[in-house]
Amino acid sequence: MGGWARRCDRGGAGVSKVAPCVPAKAGAGSNRPGDDSTPHPPSREHQEVRGKLTPNAPLAPLVWFKSGGSADWLFEPKDVQDLSDFLADLDPAVPVMALGLGSNLIVRDGGWRGVVVRLGKAFSFARAEGTSLTCGGGTSGILVSSTARDAGIAGLEFLRSIPGTVGGFVRMNGGAYGRETKDVLINCTIVLRDGTVQSLPVDALGYTYRHSTLPEGAIVVEAVFHGTPGDPVAIQAEMDRIAAAREESQPLRSKTGGSTFKNPDGHKAWALVDAAGCRGLTIGDAQVSEKHCNFLLNLGSATSAEIEALGEEVRTRVKAHSGVTLEWEIQRVGEVA
Repeated sequence: MGGWARRCDRGGAGVSKVAPCVPAKAGAGSNRPGDDSTPHPPSREHQEVRGKLTPNAPLAPLVWFKSGGSADWLFEPKDVQDLSDFLADLDPAVPVMALGLGSNLIVRDGGWRGVVVRLGKAFSFARAEGTSLTCGGGTSGILVSSTARDAGIAGLEFLRSIPGTVGGFVRMNGGAYGRETKDVLINCTIVLRDGTVQSLPVDALGYTYRHSTLPEGAIVVEAVFHGTPGDPVAIQAEMDRIAAAREESQPLRSKTGGSTFKNPDGHKAWALVDAAGCRGLTIGDAQVSEKHCNFLLNLGSATSAEIEALGEEVRTRVKAHSGVTLEWEIQRVGEVA
């Protein structure tokens, strides 16, 4: 396993000294039946981290569905160099997943065997210069669009409606209301799984609908967007219009993951789901939203297994009714319990 000399946070106020991560009882937070030891992330060398490293970290509080198991390790880096050093030292066999606001994600009930990287305050910023905007990978779409408004930069209003962070919608080519990330992105900075830091222009990302060719394990830490000169009052009016449209049509105040299925060519996913008789369909405490059929809801204590099973049942019924195979837009990760 190799020896890790890392700063481990076990729920306290933060540890300033580097200490070895030694086996300890996992307690109620453990997601592995019969395994009561704190996981050891395999490492090739001894190293410090300056951020926060937490073993057996529950992920349900961090995702919109409020369901799912724990991660072996949750790492919240202090800055890009901290993240780069951490990944360079981490055994290549250990899976790594980036986590933003926790929308668009089902974490299965067995949890994540590996490291989850969550970009915190150090990665949440937006700086305007001319008609461009430089943003951290942990910056919300709302902060991006409001900073653009204040600087008189038009064209980024649609990002206000994307329930996620820059890192997520750059990776997935997130979009709404007729625009996509590829329309406004200039370049992005990523940290590869081996710790290498790279800058990539938008043309290198291989964007298609809700997809990019970013390598597995790559984490977007910064992105530069462009817009056009605009009037802040008009920009705010457009943001208000988008917000009102979302409020009217989507279950924003529910435990949900956002849009569940991609829109097939020539179709709207919600219309196919509705036509197949799935509006309001339930499995356990998981439900197809009656307000918007392309949203799945956790009505209270739904497990991730119930939510995913409901999605698969919807796919089956839509295929039988219309002949169209719906493709998941929500990411499903981790192990089945």
